[in-house]
Amino acid sequence: MKYYLIAGEASGDLHGANLMRALREQDPDAQFRFWGGDLMAAVGGMPVRHIRDLAIMGFVEVVAHLGTVLGNIRFCKQDILDYRPDVVVGIDYPGFNLKIEAWAHKHGLKTVHYISPNLWAWKKGRIKGMRKTLDRLCYILPFEERFFAENQMPQAVYVGHPLLDAVRGSNSTEALSSDNHLHYTSHSSTIVKEQQKNSKRTDKEQTDSQQLTVVLLPGSRRQELKHSLPLMVQLADRHPEYRFVVAGMSLLGPDIYRSLIPAESNVEVVYDQTYPLLASAHAAIVCSGTATLETALFDVPQVVCYRANPISIAIAKAIVSRRIRYISLVNLIADGARPEGSEPLKMPVVTELIQEDFNAGRLEREFQLIADDEANRRRMRDEYAAMRALLGNGGASRRTADTILNLLNP
Repeated sequence: MKYYLIAGEASGDLHGANLMRALREQDPDAQFRFWGGDLMAAVGGMPVRHIRDLAIMGFVEVVAHLGTVLGNIRFCKQDILDYRPDVVVGIDYPGFNLKIEAWAHKHGLKTVHYISPNLWAWKKGRIKGMRKTLDRLCYILPFEERFFAENQMPQAVYVGHPLLDAVRGSNSTEALSSDNHLHYTSHSSTIVKEQQKNSKRTDKEQTDSQQLTVVLLPGSRRQELKHSLPLMVQLADRHPEYRFVVAGMSLLGPDIYRSLIPAESNVEVVYDQTYPLLASAHAAIVCSGTATLETALFDVPQVVCYRANPISIAIAKAIVSRRIRYISLVNLIADGARPEGSEPLKMPVVTELIQEDFNAGRLEREFQLIADDEANRRRMRDEYAAMRALLGNGGASRRTADTILNLLNP
């Protein structure tokens, strides 16, 4: 079978790679053509576009890059026509993928959307078009079953959350690779490999290496880093008693991190080792997104933060209206899973610092609660345990592969 897969973000690259492996287990002759990242490329197939060129988020940002977005849509349509796949699989990235899937359906192609957008939270009107143009919609949260049943979406299939497989499959106890462990020294803005410094460490540095680790996850897009990382670094500079490490992404390149972290800061940057970092973390400061759920699955107390273009935020609030009260996946899952008609959460599982609330003073107070307040840390972990129980077992990639193959081979 010929599969055309489209992932536009780092999380989609992860889930796309796992899906490709699951498909190949059942279809050894599978041919893949895809939009994705290095993880999907490692599985094999023909890459078309890399996620580093696709991650645009926010209404204003999309408008500013509208020419690029429309160009990508035109190119994708022609590329699909030339390839003539047996199925088009959109992996999350709904703003782009739903348009392509609707177009592909009109051209007689099978369409599957993996990881449904949170229709129960916002843009519920999308479901009318999705009902007409999708052959299968794979959703990942168990409480969404009620929503799709009420909205007559028989092609919706529950597959489970793919992060459960990703976290369980990670070799999280493995020591950090020296090839990926980079450090900003206090004497130079030059990045040097930590391994090269080991023989020259002072007694103080040896002691520092045993400090409790706080992981900083400033986002997977350049615009997110520019909004979040400077405040995170300021927090780190106020707390030399902790070891602060940025979970960096090599696809963004080192220059963006170097430009946002002062040369005198002792904040470290570790590339492409997020799961090993979280496995040994004491606490985390997390830019809202998939990383909030990953952090929770590793049982790490966290503060969620987010800042974006004010106009984009205002538009988002107007669209969302009163349907949701949170932006982090952890809080959305906890709130959305409550029985219909029940009272909302008395307090969020994790604190969200959004826009003006994401400032040095608030971040300092909330950090102390997740780093030093044992009662708060226990409460958060208890909530995490309840959320994990709600999400159930893993197997999302295999079930999604089964869904696709059953569609192609009824």
